[in-house]
Amino acid sequence: MSVKIRTRFAVVALVIGLLCLAQAAYIPAKAWLAQRLIAMAWQQRVEGGDTGRPWPWADTAPVARLYQPRLAIDQYVLQGASGRNLAFGPAHVGASSAPSQSGNIVISGHRDTHFAWLRHLRPGDELVLERDDRRWRRYRVIETSVHHEREFGLVDPLAGDQLRLLTCYPFLQVDPGTPWRFLVTAVPDGVGWQPGELSPPVRTRSDDASVVL
Repeated sequence: MSVKIRTRFAVVALVIGLLCLAQAAYIPAKAWLAQRLIAMAWQQRVEGGDTGRPWPWADTAPVARLYQPRLAIDQYVLQGASGRNLAFGPAHVGASSAPSQSGNIVISGHRDTHFAWLRHLRPGDELVLERDDRRWRRYRVIETSVHHEREFGLVDPLAGDQLRLLTCYPFLQVDPGTPWRFLVTAVPDGVGWQPGELSPPVRTRSDDASVVL
């Protein structure tokens, strides 16, 4: 094989490799940028100056803010868990109780972006949910479990006062057709919704070397 042909093969291989890397980085980059825009929309919403749409053509808005102190998680929850909304962040499952109420609140997210951190949760961990009226509530994780998508009752608004986080499973397997779901169940920790802006203690990831997101 001549030098010219080998060079052409090398260039083609390099281009294919770069395209693969670009495709792999596209979804995480899109998710990161969306969270920045959603953060601005949330600030406008809680200040009462806007509907909270993160961009003019958006058909959703942030309806809650989710914290997990140990893993340094601070995320905005969108309204409506459609495929399009889930590409931009975790979203509230409409069949469950609204974040502005008590009841069975279910939030869904993709396992390879916004909800990749769910695999690091363990019983006893704290979750904090903040509403757009600046009232907040603490929850304590009681269990993590795996369910088949055909199981019923996961989003039943009458299932009790709890917060459930839902994502596809397994985490490290890229299979868009997986029927399995990873479920985190948390119950209220202490009193109900508290008034006032929340500034929970948030550890940096360097504080816990065992956490790798």
